[in-house]
Amino acid sequence: MRVTFWNPGSWLPANEIAVDLGTANTLIYVRGEGIVLNEPSVVALEKTTGRIKGIGLEAKRMLGRTPDGIQAVRPLKDGVIADFDVTEKMLRYFLSSIINKHVFRVKPKVIVCVPSGITEVEKRAVRDSAQSAGAKEVYMVAEPMAAAIGVGLPIETPTGNMVIDIGGGTTEIAVIALSGIVCDTSIRIGGDEMDIAIVQHMRKNHNVLIGEPTAERIKIQIGSAAPVGEEQEMEVKGRDLVSGIPKTVTVRSDEIRAALQEPVQQIVDAVRRALEITPPELASDIVDRGIVMTGGGSLIRGLDLLLSHETGLPIHVDEDPLTCVVRGTGRILDDPEKYRTVLTT
Repeated sequence: MRVTFWNPGSWLPANEIAVDLGTANTLIYVRGEGIVLNEPSVVALEKTTGRIKGIGLEAKRMLGRTPDGIQAVRPLKDGVIADFDVTEKMLRYFLSSIINKHVFRVKPKVIVCVPSGITEVEKRAVRDSAQSAGAKEVYMVAEPMAAAIGVGLPIETPTGNMVIDIGGGTTEIAVIALSGIVCDTSIRIGGDEMDIAIVQHMRKNHNVLIGEPTAERIKIQIGSAAPVGEEQEMEVKGRDLVSGIPKTVTVRSDEIRAALQEPVQQIVDAVRRALEITPPELASDIVDRGIVMTGGGSLIRGLDLLLSHETGLPIHVDEDPLTCVVRGTGRILDDPEKYRTVLTT
């Protein structure tokens, strides 16, 4: 349901919060202060009691390192809530840490970014989770819309703007005009799938078992979607699947590129599908203006070159792609009247 009424005067400057509840990271923006929190979306808890042992960066350091009685979990999967109770505890902790630092006259009103392909059930889970965590009112905005606002695209004009937002769990591709999403494609492929592909590659080609945090380091250091400059090497430590003894192997950037080929190709195919359903008038605008890439996945080396080669269109990567979505939501807070139509309840 579209928001039909919004009185900007009812929003006090001190009680407006924007939340980018991402699969990999949660970012929180407070109006007038900017981004005040950027933490991994990870929770460590006791298996028997459910008591929290760590949240955010502290919990991320525990991934793959916990004893039997403790588990480190990521409560969001593919961009949506997979474990409602743990997500609520995480969001409550993050919001409480913000609220305790500020004097709120009333409970804060919160805008949460959600994938464009989210279902009504998943929307309800997001809303209930935010309200349980202490929000008075909850609004939602589609991630590609927030990303487009964050990079400064003129979304309110009739001109077509295309955004590719590659997050940890999803890739959102949208064509935006007149403050609305004209057409979009959402696939549940992102940075997490790339990490899994690297884990499987190490198991299959090197007989070495590694954890996803190690796979993420490999992806960041030597991962690429297309040949870029000189090939690189990296030493990787893991457990030998044959002997069971820890060992070190050397991996090359070209083999990691081959391992990433499948998830990267799925992103390329999704971009093509989005272009195929784009109205011709807007398609002509995209030819002139190009496509903007945001999200942490856009930092994969050579991905912009590959997409440009596959589509024949100019690709622009934002200077700070990790914060585009929450920055865009912050702009909605700053000018609610201008962006009122992009929000849903």
